Amino acid sequence: MERTINFDGVTAFLAVVETQSFTKAADRLGIAKSAVSRRVSDLEDALGVRLIHRTTRKLHLTDAGNAYAAHVGRAVTALTDANEAVRDLGDSARGRVKITAPVDIGATFLPDVLLRFREKHPEVAVDCVLAGRQVDLVAEGVDLALRFGPLQDSSLVARKLSTGSSFLVASPAYAEKHGLPKKLSDLASHELVIFKAQHGKMRLELEGPKGPESVDVTSKLTADDLSFLRRAVLDGAGIALLPWFLVATSVDAGDLVRVLPKYRRAGVPGHLVYPSARLLPRRVSLLIEHLLDELRVLRIEPS
Repeated sequence: MERTINFDGVTAFLAVVETQSFTKAADRLGIAKSAVSRRVSDLEDALGVRLIHRTTRKLHLTDAGNAYAAHVGRAVTALTDANEAVRDLGDSARGRVKITAPVDIGATFLPDVLLRFREKHPEVAVDCVLAGRQVDLVAEGVDLALRFGPLQDSSLVARKLSTGSSFLVASPAYAEKHGLPKKLSDLASHELVIFKAQHGKMRLELEGPKGPESVDVTSKLTADDLSFLRRAVLDGAGIALLPWFLVATSVDAGDLVRVLPKYRRAGVPGHLVYPSARLLPRRVSLLIEHLLDELRVLRIEPS
C-alpha cells in the first residue's frame, strides 16, 4: 500500500535544496531544524528512496533527489500560481508583477505609466526588467513583455499595440547653423543621427506625399537606443527619425522642430505578450489593461 505524501515534507525538501542547509531551511520555514529533518525523512520513507545524502559537513542530492526536485519544483510553482490567481479574484489585487521591455522604450514610456498604476494599486509591486535582448518569459519568471517587431514565439498570448509613426526632427540650434532640407534629396548633405545603422552611407526609406521614396544619407553618429538619439538631437547633433510619442512634447515646447513634415515612416508592430500556459493573476491582468489604456491616449501621431 502506497503511503500518502505529506505536502509539508515536500516544502521542507525544496527548502533544503534551495538553501543547501537544514539550518537555513528551518529559518526560512520558521520551524526547528529537527522538524525539517523529520519531514524530509518521512518523505523519503513515503517514496521509498533516499533523496539527500547527509554528512556532518555537507549534503548533496542523490539522482532520485535531483529528479524529484525538478518535478516537484514545477508543481509547487504551478500550485503557488493557482493559489495567487484564486486569491486575486477578489477586489483587492496584491503581489508582484514582473514586466520586461526594450531599454529605450522602457526608459522613456514606462516610468510615468507604472507610477500611475502603482497609485491605483498600491499593494501591487512592479519589477521592471529593461533589456536589449528578448527575455525568455517562462525561463526567467516574467509575467508580461512589451515587444516590437515580428513575434518569434507563437506560444505566447499577444495583444496588438498601436505604435504610430516616426518623423524627422532637429534642434533649432542645428537648423540655425545648417539650415533645413527643403526636399528629401537634400538630406544627403545633412548630418543624420541614425538608429542601428552602420557608419557611413545608408538608404533612408520614407512614405511621402507621392508614396514611398528613398534617399542615400550619411551618418557619423549611430546608436541602438532611442533615448540616446533623442538626447543627441536635442543637443544639436543632427537630424533624426524618431517615434512621435518620443518627441511630441519637445516639439510642442520648441526644443525640436519638424523636418520635411510630409514624410514619415510607419511604426514597427508592437505587442503586449505573456505566457499562454500560465494562470493569469488579477494583478497581471490589471497591468495589461492599464498599459492598453495608457497607449490608447499616447500621442503617437501629430494632431
